[in-house]
Amino acid sequence: MSRHTLPRPVNVEDLFPELRPWRKEAIRLHPRPGNPSLHDSSVGGPLLWPEGEPWPVCDGDHDDRDTQEPHEGEVYLVPVVQLHQDHAPDAPFPAGRDLLQVLWCPYDHGELHCPLPRVYWRTSHEVHRVRPTPSPHAEASERYIPDPCTLHPETVSEYPSGDLPEGLDDLLCVRFDQLEQDTGWSYQYHLSDAPGIKIGGYPGWTQDPVWPECGSCEQTMDHLLTVSTWEYDAASWHTWLPVEDRPGDGEEPWDHERARAAQNPAGLMLGDAGGLYVFECRSCPDRPTDHWFDCS
Repeated sequence: MSRHTLPRPVNVEDLFPELRPWRKEAIRLHPRPGNPSLHDSSVGGPLLWPEGEPWPVCDGDHDDRDTQEPHEGEVYLVPVVQLHQDHAPDAPFPAGRDLLQVLWCPYDHGELHCPLPRVYWRTSHEVHRVRPTPSPHAEASERYIPDPCTLHPETVSEYPSGDLPEGLDDLLCVRFDQLEQDTGWSYQYHLSDAPGIKIGGYPGWTQDPVWPECGSCEQTMDHLLTVSTWEYDAASWHTWLPVEDRPGDGEEPWDHERARAAQNPAGLMLGDAGGLYVFECRSCPDRPTDHWFDCS
């Protein structure tokens, strides 16, 4: 079943033409519990990983937060997203590559205390023999191991919320407030950027934006992927919960089985319902990556 986001309840660019230059396209992946194969696009599913390429392991420290004792054994990275270009032709694939794979270490790392992601771009038809996807490290937290989900990618237009330039924010805030007073529609929660796991567009910030700079060319990196806990919350569901998962008229999503299942389909819990954001530099040939993490 495909997933479709409702059209915005108002025409954002007619009401706020100043936002037109800031429109970006995002691909909502809409993961839903399933049994994906290694040939499918998925969240938390098996990967089309070449047999001749070692499965990546994390060589960082993995101490138990409670005992401070180190965990034993190799910590294999766990699959987070696999995306075929055929399923998301609008995604920013490098020339000659048609498969995106993102994995992370399912332990906290660094000052951000978050999983450590890695990005791989492949040519799928070059993968002939496949290495089995290993089981997660026995002591890894389930909150960082996504449940297997099939994907239903959908391209949507987004407008900046936390990323509104300061002068533009000042210019529009009174009109945003007036729109909410007149209609009940919040620019931030209902009209701007989509929640959930997505490619491109604007990061689904929980706190203030932090855009990494490339260590090679010092340019601001591009947003590649948001992996967030919620597909929607109590405010945003009115516009961002897909048509196929919506409750009936007069129902709240919490009272509707399909809508409840759509809120956190991968079973992740990133901090206090936050998100991890993966960035890449498309100006450098090797497309170096970085990440940021925040939560409420």
